[in-house]
Amino acid sequence: MAVGSKELASIELDTFEDERLIDELKKAKEELFNLRFQSATGQLESHGRLRAVKRDIARIYTVIRERELGIRATPVVSEAPAKKPAAAKKSTKKSEADAPADAETSTDAASTVEKNTEEEAK
Repeated sequence: MAVGSKELASIELDTFEDERLIDELKKAKEELFNLRFQSATGQLESHGRLRAVKRDIARIYTVIRERELGIRATPVVSEAPAKKPAAAKKSTKKSEADAPADAETSTDAASTVEKNTEEEAK
């Protein structure tokens, strides 16, 4: 990496989740604004930092766009996998009677499928 933050290397950006990438982008834009303000008022000591921050912003935008296009993989979240509800797979007569009126259409479709499979079995 030629110029830029050591902490925002493209290899490390691959491990960031989308939310963290957006947070890093906001931080970099705020820093660029502050650096430009310092430059305009004559208080900027490190002019090379402007270039580094611009490249960091471009690098983050590149990673985000590559993820949108499917070129770069989104990192896998290390949380516990969500459990599939077992009740949604099976439809019973008791649960159909207890279900609210809004859920009747989905349970009616499930009972129709069950009836069709029973008739095919006979």
